[in-house]
Amino acid sequence: MNFEEHAAKPLLGRQGITIPRGGLAKTPDEAAAVAARIGAVVVKAQVPTGKRGKAGGIKLAATPDDARTHAKAIIGMEIDGHRVEKVLIEEQMPIERELYAAVLNDPASKSPLIMFSTEGGMDIEVVAATAPDKLRRQSVDIRRGFSHADAQKLVQGLELGAAEGKVADALARLYETYAAFDAELLEVNPLIVTRDGRVVALDCKFVMDDCAIVRHPDLANAGTPEKLTDRETKAKAARLKYIELEGDVGVLANGAGLTMTTMDMIRHHGGRPANVLEIGGEAYSLAYPALELLMSNSRIKSLVINFCGAFARTDVMTQGVIEAIEALEPELPIFFSVAGTGDEEAVKMLKDRLGVTPLATMDDACRAAVEAAKISRR
Repeated sequence: MNFEEHAAKPLLGRQGITIPRGGLAKTPDEAAAVAARIGAVVVKAQVPTGKRGKAGGIKLAATPDDARTHAKAIIGMEIDGHRVEKVLIEEQMPIERELYAAVLNDPASKSPLIMFSTEGGMDIEVVAATAPDKLRRQSVDIRRGFSHADAQKLVQGLELGAAEGKVADALARLYETYAAFDAELLEVNPLIVTRDGRVVALDCKFVMDDCAIVRHPDLANAGTPEKLTDRETKAKAARLKYIELEGDVGVLANGAGLTMTTMDMIRHHGGRPANVLEIGGEAYSLAYPALELLMSNSRIKSLVINFCGAFARTDVMTQGVIEAIEALEPELPIFFSVAGTGDEEAVKMLKDRLGVTPLATMDDACRAAVEAAKISRR
């Protein structure tokens, strides 16, 4: 779950990280009222995406009238597909230096990863590509955490001067915030050092692990609902785990890991997956709405159906799919891979009722689907 800046920053404040004074406004007059209390402010569009400044969604305002004018221009604009419905009005800060700090889940080390750079205010991908020596990383053993002393070591030698201790403290508290609120990503860009020596989080991006929503119901209410396509909305209503992608090879599998592996194999053979669609052991009852959903996507030129039987029997899942195919009569080429519990029965059903023989391996099925999609595009 993504959180807009106005909802993410207070979490930092609760953990002792300094944040600017500010307030949320949904109308130009509300923006002017907040600015009247604070003085010179920044008017910032609130949408769950980056690069707001480049899109014209962040403006400086010296007076309440300026804040009103900027809010009127920003509210209602669209940034990266998101309509701006509110703005954050924050005090302007006397910036001396801009830094970058983040904690994120790192698949490579299977642990939290602390990232820090003195090149704040820039896209971190640019820093990593152009000045990798200025981006420091440290994996964290969750059993011992990330202390102030650990943070101190991470920032040593970066010429932070008198601010070094405060920066280290902010880093340690950033990790505490990440752990306390079950974050997948907690990023502050920029983390600034002010001319009067304060260390302040000027922006914040927070993504919470969806599995943790039940532990933070009040916090979840402040999150930004995920923007769904029409098909994703229909899938959610049908209890289908579906994510729409840009490719043309459809995927239908049981189990999240099997689905991801199928997608990887499609890419390995030069294809592009059109979707994530995992129907688990409920394939028998969900096969019809799942197949109907895929058929509604005109970009799909071929389909891989990949079943692996462990807890769920492949013959039961296959029967559900066969009945859906017989009812819907899809015209696109379908390639099956079936292995595990009940696979002999499943293979016999496919041969008897559809005249189809599953391919020998998952790899073969994915390769065949990629080739079929290429032929269809010609």
